[in-house]
Amino acid sequence: MATLAPEIALTPSAAARVAMIAGKQGKPPILRLSVDGGGCSGFQYKFGFADSVAADDAVAEQDGVRLVVDSISLDLVRGAAVDYVEELGGAAFKVTNPQAASGCGCGSSFSV
Repeated sequence: MATLAPEIALTPSAAARVAMIAGKQGKPPILRLSVDGGGCSGFQYKFGFADSVAADDAVAEQDGVRLVVDSISLDLVRGAAVDYVEELGGAAFKVTNPQAASGCGCGSSFSV
């Protein structure tokens, strides 16, 4: 398990939300971010809860909550931060990705 906190970050707001959801579901507070092909702009972010950390995961920790990213996805999100935002249109996890050349209006997909 590689600890690469500078390569990926989890904000306190996102950590609090993950802890709350994980607690309600009886799961460990581990949020997995991965990147899949598809979406409006070429790649899309995918979030899910993980039961454990894989050997090749990059890990960021905030307030006892871990964000994990597999080594393949990390190449596309290196330097990114995951936040939890509540806006007029709804509440969601949001990725601020410095590697994204463009994104879509929904914020869930990007291109490099």
